Amino acid sequence: MSLTSALQTAQNSLLNVTRQTSIVSRNVTDAGNEGYTRREGVIESSDRGSRVVVVRTSVNTQLNMASLEAQAESKAQSMISDRLDQLSITINGLDGSRSPSESLNSLHNSMQDYITEPSNGLLAETALQDAKDLVTNLNNASASLQTFKTSMDLEISNEVDKLNQLLAEFHAANTDVTGETRAGRDTSDALDQRDSILRQINEIVPVTVLNRSGNDAALITKGGATLYEKVPREVSFDPITFYSPTTIGNSIRIDGVPVMGGEGANTSASGSLAAMVQLRDDSGATIQNQLDEVARGLITAFAETDASGGGLPPLTGLFTYSGSPAVPAAGVLQQGMASEISINAAYDPAQGGNANLIRDGGANGAAYNHNPTGAASYSDHLISLVQSLDGTTAFDGQSGISGSMSLLTYATQSLGWLDGQRSEASQAAATKESLHVRLTEKISNQTGVNIDEEMAMLLQLEHSYEASARIITAVDEMLATLLSVVR
Repeated sequence: MSLTSALQTAQNSLLNVTRQTSIVSRNVTDAGNEGYTRREGVIESSDRGSRVVVVRTSVNTQLNMASLEAQAESKAQSMISDRLDQLSITINGLDGSRSPSESLNSLHNSMQDYITEPSNGLLAETALQDAKDLVTNLNNASASLQTFKTSMDLEISNEVDKLNQLLAEFHAANTDVTGETRAGRDTSDALDQRDSILRQINEIVPVTVLNRSGNDAALITKGGATLYEKVPREVSFDPITFYSPTTIGNSIRIDGVPVMGGEGANTSASGSLAAMVQLRDDSGATIQNQLDEVARGLITAFAETDASGGGLPPLTGLFTYSGSPAVPAAGVLQQGMASEISINAAYDPAQGGNANLIRDGGANGAAYNHNPTGAASYSDHLISLVQSLDGTTAFDGQSGISGSMSLLTYATQSLGWLDGQRSEASQAAATKESLHVRLTEKISNQTGVNIDEEMAMLLQLEHSYEASARIITAVDEMLATLLSVVR
């Protein structure tokens, strides 16, 4: 090797060591940055045969995709768990005191007390008050569900706006990556920025990343819709500002494809949007149906029956609704019943009625009066009402609780259904969060910065620098000696 070649090799080595040192210094500086991926200066041979430093990042593609999937699933599950807890408190109260089950039991108990002393007007008023409290709880629970659905629409709208903004930022970052790639420059910073935005997008709607030539990226949703390809695709949603029990929410559309909600307490949903759709259209609707079935059961159980023997149909009694005086069809869900149910004015002294009609009947005329003489000790009608509460009736399977059972049993199962959903959702949230954390740690171990390793690398680079410097010094001395001989 000539002295000139040796000098060029040593100079190139110094330049590479300087570049590698700069990379290691950058690693140390950004060690605490969560979105930073460790850089590594790898020496490769160029087309001209020289040795150059190429910056690389160590990213396991399969592990990264698994982490993205776990992130989206954890986000959805956490939202399902949190919102079910919120719904339980809103509808049933912290201690369950506002639940239809608790209110119905109170009414059942007061009716039994009234049977033992049918002449006691205070017991009649107590039963009436318990009936009013039950109606109020059903009305309020139904109203709370509509408020919940409205709030879900607002959250969806905000999340869609956020997603559209992130897609615009992803487009800018992707343009930077492809531009740096074409120019042959280091793309590490641009890739980190794009990946950071990608993870935020993935929390909202899970994506599969398709890597194209030139470091270009396309995003496809789990449902198969194109979210980004060269340019962001439209994500649209029209929120509803007021919900009734029968209102059907609008779809979220990505490039024209609707976002489907998940299923089950251990949800199949991934990402916040799918979880919100499930909460609005599935969980909320199921709870509403259960409330409506309780209301329907109450109207039926307390209906006034024909006392004349003339075969007249049952008509609404203590509890009434917009379809009064007809009694709702048995075993068939009528949406919105919980919001419509009310106390029949004929039974309510505050509305000019008479609480003794609970004992006697007769709001629908003389044919429905079971105690025409007004006997104070008459209790047969009260007994029949309690037996109706305790009797078996059919419930619509749309409520998530199907079969034939007593209204009291149904209300208890309804409370248990929501508690069961909450428990399952909470356990699933912990499991999915744990998986996400483990995968994140694995990625961090592969791509994160270890200060000890970086300091060891600096020592190696220092030795390499010293060796190259000694070569340059030796060559310089040889050239000086050669020049002195020539002179």
